[in-house]
Amino acid sequence: MDKKYSNAQLIMLVILRVSIGWHFLYEGLVKFSNPNWTSIGFLVDSKGLFENLFKAMANNIKVVPFIDFINLWGLMLIGLGLIVGLFSRPALISGIVLLALYYLSHPAIIGADYMMPSEGSYLFINKTLIELFAMCVLLVFPTSKLIGLDRLVFRNPSNKS
Repeated sequence: MDKKYSNAQLIMLVILRVSIGWHFLYEGLVKFSNPNWTSIGFLVDSKGLFENLFKAMANNIKVVPFIDFINLWGLMLIGLGLIVGLFSRPALISGIVLLALYYLSHPAIIGADYMMPSEGSYLFINKTLIELFAMCVLLVFPTSKLIGLDRLVFRNPSNKS
């Protein structure tokens, strides 16, 4: 890999990748450990442009188990991939898509009043969107082929590093 980062840049990018990975993994583990967890409450609480779509998904008993499965296992696999640096690119892209869906379901817009209390006051930009943008940064500044299992999996045999 011909990417040249300073040590400080590489360390901070890896810390960012692992931190986001931990956040995803932990969110998935919390859901996994709760046998009563379902995405229905989140979907029903949707606001904004796609409110009707998310609420229709919540009302479809055939779709909800699929959404729950994808959400739960997506969070855990994305998190693990980012933490250990394995298949980081697909993990980042999947995480960006998942966060975009979360944001579209619960946008930070004027007049949106959600069931779950917010930790702050947001207008357009919230923590979900910031984490999404941070994942976009990691996508264009990859580190897993330098520090991560991708280095072993995608090793170029002509490189002796």
